Amino acid sequence: MSTPSASRTLIIPLATLATGLAVGWFAADQHGDSAATDALTNDSEPLTLEETYRGEITSASALNANDGSRFERLPLALEADTLVQLELGGVLNGALALYDAEGNFLAASANDGIPVRLRQRIAQDGNYVLAVSGRDRHSYGPFRITGHTLETQNSGLLTLDTPVNGWLQDASNDYEVEIPQAGLYTIDMHSDDLDAYLVLSGSNGVKLEDDDSAGDLNARVSGFLDAGRYQLEARTAQGQEQGYYTLELGTRDLPDDIELQNGGELALGQPVQGWYSGEGLEYRLDIAEQALVTIDMQSSEFDAYLELSGNGVMIENDDGGGNYDSRIQTVLSPGTYTVRAISYDSSGSGLFTLEAGASDIAAAENGVIEIGTTVTGQLAGGSQDYYSFHVDRAGQYRIAMMSSDVDSYLVLQGNGLYLEDDDGGDGYNARLQTHLEPGDYRMTARTYDTSGSGSYSVSVNSADPML
Repeated sequence: MSTPSASRTLIIPLATLATGLAVGWFAADQHGDSAATDALTNDSEPLTLEETYRGEITSASALNANDGSRFERLPLALEADTLVQLELGGVLNGALALYDAEGNFLAASANDGIPVRLRQRIAQDGNYVLAVSGRDRHSYGPFRITGHTLETQNSGLLTLDTPVNGWLQDASNDYEVEIPQAGLYTIDMHSDDLDAYLVLSGSNGVKLEDDDSAGDLNARVSGFLDAGRYQLEARTAQGQEQGYYTLELGTRDLPDDIELQNGGELALGQPVQGWYSGEGLEYRLDIAEQALVTIDMQSSEFDAYLELSGNGVMIENDDGGGNYDSRIQTVLSPGTYTVRAISYDSSGSGLFTLEAGASDIAAAENGVIEIGTTVTGQLAGGSQDYYSFHVDRAGQYRIAMMSSDVDSYLVLQGNGLYLEDDDGGDGYNARLQTHLEPGDYRMTARTYDTSGSGSYSVSVNSADPML
């Protein structure tokens, strides 16, 4: 097997980079181009793309004085404007790093990448050096290197069922998307190198954005699209990354038993299914008599978010339904309300289910709390407790919830008033102080994250010295 020269007396310490392990390989008594030339001429036999190189890291291999790992340097010639992929195989627990002829670091394999590989866009013709290193001082063994160039399409037309591969270099790549006929479509962007992000727009007002809906750090936009051409921006979530990716445009069929309703009436006890495409969908909810109303929005394709408004009520919720599902539970007076179904950050797209239900207030009532008194209760995971109280005289009142077990959260509503508080008291305790007119009010005691459990106490007291 090929064994590299071990004649170096001292190696510059290992450089640990965010993208992987880069191996220092200049000798202390060498400088500049002479070191690069020596590395290119005196190390192992040259590496040739499209051919497999086999070698072995042993105790006789060059030493990295920083951590005791051993390494080998492989010279190779590369052409400008090519995208090169180099991959490490074999039993060696190792890493790869690529340098130009002057010793400038270019790229390294990811610390946790499986398989171990690096990719790099080559800017100019010339000689380069690939360093193969053990991960640590205990890493030895045979290895093999395979390398080849990758074909990419960084702009142009994206058509149905024809995947394209691209390379991002600290910027975005722009494509045209051809939709042959109106229907439901998805565009996926997958990458092992970067955090993919997609933006689809069209002259008909369509604008879809997504970060991670395709799983892990992959992006997916989905929606009903009319026939025509659209603009697609493929980029990274952070905007300053480089890497290889795949784009694919495909169709999607809904299950036969699904009938979409993207707006209109949301009747109690009758779930509807809709398709979110970046714009909020509004539903009308009619409440005939005062009730405890629960509204659930569930989706396996994006982070559901609910808004409820009307009759002085404005409530929002993100993950109250568990996981990424949304739930609003509150007492509503008779009237018409608007339920708005969106995603948490207005990105993502896909199918969702929306359902509203109502139950008798008495079934949810924990009791009546008198002004000037304190009562205690116990919350199970995700539960809420409700208390009612009556105000005889207008004035300032203080409503508080205290707990050493949970992050307290209070909601107060009644007489057209709707208030909520998280940490208005000491620590994680909730407190509301406000002017109340005579009438009936309802207090909801819950936890901030809607999932905690533990004991608590609530109180209602006058904060007006004249009362």
